[in-house]
Amino acid sequence: MTKMRKIKKIRDIQPERTPMPVQEPAERVHNFDEVASGYTEADALREAERCLMCPKAKCVDACPVSIDIPGFIDRILEKDYRGAWEVITDANLMPAVCGRVCPQEDQCEGVCVVGKKLAPVAVGRLERWVGDMAVNGGWTAETRIEPNGKKVGIVGSGPAGIACAADLAKAGCEVTVFEALHKPGGVLRYGIPEFRLPDCVIDAEIENLKRLGVKVECNTLVGRLFTIEQMVGEMSFDAVFIGTGAGTPRFMGIDGEYLNGVLSANELLTRCNLMKAGDFPRHDTPLGLGRRVAVIGAGNTAMDAMRVSLRLGADTVYCVYRRTFDESPARLEEIEHAEEEGVEFHWLSAPLEILDDGAGNVRGLRCQRMELGEPDDSGRRRPVPVEGSEYGLDCDTVVYAIGTDANPIIGQTSGIELNQWGFIATDENLATSIPGVYAGGDIVTGGATVILAMGAGRKAARAMREHLSITPNGD
Repeated sequence: MTKMRKIKKIRDIQPERTPMPVQEPAERVHNFDEVASGYTEADALREAERCLMCPKAKCVDACPVSIDIPGFIDRILEKDYRGAWEVITDANLMPAVCGRVCPQEDQCEGVCVVGKKLAPVAVGRLERWVGDMAVNGGWTAETRIEPNGKKVGIVGSGPAGIACAADLAKAGCEVTVFEALHKPGGVLRYGIPEFRLPDCVIDAEIENLKRLGVKVECNTLVGRLFTIEQMVGEMSFDAVFIGTGAGTPRFMGIDGEYLNGVLSANELLTRCNLMKAGDFPRHDTPLGLGRRVAVIGAGNTAMDAMRVSLRLGADTVYCVYRRTFDESPARLEEIEHAEEEGVEFHWLSAPLEILDDGAGNVRGLRCQRMELGEPDDSGRRRPVPVEGSEYGLDCDTVVYAIGTDANPIIGQTSGIELNQWGFIATDENLATSIPGVYAGGDIVTGGATVILAMGAGRKAARAMREHLSITPNGD
């Protein structure tokens, strides 16, 4: 018998979201411990009560992987926490990851009906709470898998590759994931600091992937050890998914980029997150970060680079961005945390030149004030230089965080078709120009979010199942 839950009205709901406990800024800026400590059970139950349980929930449609959000929140209210986790992981194998790093405010929470009059339901915080309970409890899914004899290769162990691998493994495929670096996780591992996404969370959710029978082979650079054509040829993979990401950093082409002390946010974060540069010399990864760091850009990666720099001992960290706070692509929470930790923001400022100290090192940044004009192709108002407004910024390290381009290795070593920007070209089903080979995530769209990459991985998995004439268990 289907239970009937009492219909709630907006007036019955607590107006404000249940607060997330966090470390104090003065304390957290000196460590890499997680900033947000997560909900308690009482917090989660209080927040779950704010959900209206909409019968036609817009939040589900706004989720790139279509999690049954009212379904998992309903199970929280029933205190069926394992059931809540099973609802989430039917669509998303990584709730503890996505609950931390996905921009819910632009997706599920952005269309929440409660949010029209009150603060929206904190879907991400609830997802994280359920995911953490599963990680801490060592929960494993009881998935009955019937092998279908199909062999699939996944290139890249980032969010797109993980999502694709999970769905194909559940469908009975023999799945092998090839990862170029020495640990799996892709951008989750090298691009996001532990104070936002601890390694232990990534490890636990990768283990769930392995429990589905997926093999993960690290230190394997596809395109150098073997090619995509070899995978679908002599290596006998029935289908291949490419999720290598957009890992090539962009620079501006201004004078001084050759100086010592200029690096990309990708390099900074990889050295710190994956190679433990902050623990040098116990880990053999020197970094040489200066005392005054200027980060160019204001996206999430820029916020991570600035906050990492503070934790690595920088005295002063600047954010240099040519637009305003309102146009910043970073999550509001990340900007707020950076401000609390002491980052100095230079809005409406564009770098013109990196200055040389005479010995080949950075000594400063020459900038120009900007004002906003008419909107450009991105829909944001275009920054326009203010005449006579140049100024100097003293710094000894400059970090670029202005976006990334396609990882070029697959394009350089295979005959796969690329688009005009060097990303892999696909059709509407994410099929590439090579039969049986699919691609998704940042290597197709350019830099985006973790959950959008996962959505692409799941979309590709559906197309690959159709290509291979197989049906997932339970369909």
